[in-house]
Amino acid sequence: MSLTSEAKLADLLVFSQLSVHSKKRVFESAAEAFCDVSGLSREAVYRGLLDREKLGSTALGDGVAIPHCRIDECNAPLGCLITLSNPIDFSSSDGQGVDIVLVLLVPSQAAKEHLDLLAGAATLLSNEQTRLAIREAVEPVDLTEIVVKSGLL
Repeated sequence: MSLTSEAKLADLLVFSQLSVHSKKRVFESAAEAFCDVSGLSREAVYRGLLDREKLGSTALGDGVAIPHCRIDECNAPLGCLITLSNPIDFSSSDGQGVDIVLVLLVPSQAAKEHLDLLAGAATLLSNEQTRLAIREAVEPVDLTEIVVKSGLL
């Protein structure tokens, strides 16, 4: 599945079968990874994701969530695709636990790019075959390939 959005991620971090028991732990793991790889403030990323989630669940249904926020110190759109070893509660409207999480960070001034990336990510993860491929992927390289083929990266 290839997307037509012009907005692209500059980098994608990937975690396969992460073992966490809450969305806060997912946010902590993503914040730590963004800090290690991009030098972003762990606290700013964690707080941004948590504050956005307080506005309403970022779960799409079908076991998918796309937590996202704008970060002042972020210079380019970044993503972190995480598959979870066990579904967790994300307050999804369908009541289903989430086991696929795509965290998106964008620069604070990139409002259009933010919306374009969200739309592209939602389109990608709304596809049943894509979700199945993500759930079946064991190696991070396989997860990355799915996103690359989609055109999001």
